[in-house]
Amino acid sequence: MPQQRPLRYNNGAVLLHWLTALVVVAQVIVGFMFVNMERGPTRSEMFTVHKTLGATILLLALVRLAWRVANPPPPYPPELSRWERVAATWNHRIFYVLLIALPLTGLLAVSGGASTDGRTTTPLLGGIPLPLIPGVSKDAGGQAGSAHVVLVFITLALLILHIAAALKHQVQRNRAAGRMPPFKALGEEAVPAP
Repeated sequence: MPQQRPLRYNNGAVLLHWLTALVVVAQVIVGFMFVNMERGPTRSEMFTVHKTLGATILLLALVRLAWRVANPPPPYPPELSRWERVAATWNHRIFYVLLIALPLTGLLAVSGGASTDGRTTTPLLGGIPLPLIPGVSKDAGGQAGSAHVVLVFITLALLILHIAAALKHQVQRNRAAGRMPPFKALGEEAVPAP
């Protein structure tokens, strides 16, 4: 009988998941705080934190994607319906796209804003210079900024859906709840992802 993969994510995937979740939550808080602040030094400092968190999210997303390719996720438990498996699979895929697209649209917006003053970098925390994307017009930067805002709200909607599904599985005590530690692992039988 062939040996089945474990029904839980491995330690690397768990660490990357929760680290990303922590940084994304911090980013949402900082993003909504600084966007409503009056222009000035405090807002500029918050914007630097926002850019730094965005760069961190982009790096984490790329590391997560590489990890996921090298370490496929655990299979879904058999009691998970086909539509739930498809929804979960696509929710994760769209999350990866958003975790990459959000920082890039933010960088495009900042690059467009710098097009008039000739800057080639923007500062992150610790004075780390983040290279800007050359040749982005102010108009293109503004459009990227608008897209960035739309992607934020799509991300928040998917995040709510993701948390609601996790809570549903936890309440129902099905084996899908235990795929991501620290939630309790239940059962061993599984079916592959679609």
